Amino acid sequence: MKKVLATILISAATVIAANAQIQKGNVMVGGNLTNINLGLDDPKIFSVDITPKAAWFIQDNVALGGYVNFGLETAKNSNTTTSYGVGALGRYYAGSDTEVLRHGRFFAEATAGIGGVNVSKGGGNTNGLNISVGPGFAYFVTPNIGLETLLKYNGLVGFGSSTTQNNLNLSFGFQIYLPGQRTANKVKGDIK
Repeated sequence: MKKVLATILISAATVIAANAQIQKGNVMVGGNLTNINLGLDDPKIFSVDITPKAAWFIQDNVALGGYVNFGLETAKNSNTTTSYGVGALGRYYAGSDTEVLRHGRFFAEATAGIGGVNVSKGGGNTNGLNISVGPGFAYFVTPNIGLETLLKYNGLVGFGSSTTQNNLNLSFGFQIYLPGQRTANKVKGDIK
């Protein structure tokens, strides 16, 4: 009987934790990987774009935080392009779990910060205000880990050989949702 009761309590705590990942006080840590390309034929191209992120849920479904971005694209006998960025981000998770994928949530993300794109050997550069906005979808493989895809418009306005750069970017990544004090206390209380 004790094993059955323990199983029921643990299951209830897991369900509460599964619905609690985007509640006020929780923390989101993770990142997106974009434009991963390793060319095996000529020209031998290598490119990668990594964007670590961290955010705190200021209220249910709304997170504010920051991001850092680093990108590199290089090819044999060609210019090397380096991109960077640092700034603030905001996320809003819409509605409740989707019916299509039981553990999925749609979200919108916007960022604003300082960034740049620089091409070697006099290929040009743009440095200045970097903004982006777009929709995404997170699928929670566990109560605290979400795999996601994000389609974002990125705009860079500033100075350099080109004053603006715009692109549309599809990225894939993951986030880890760490429970805040409120969620941790609620789960502990349900297990007792």
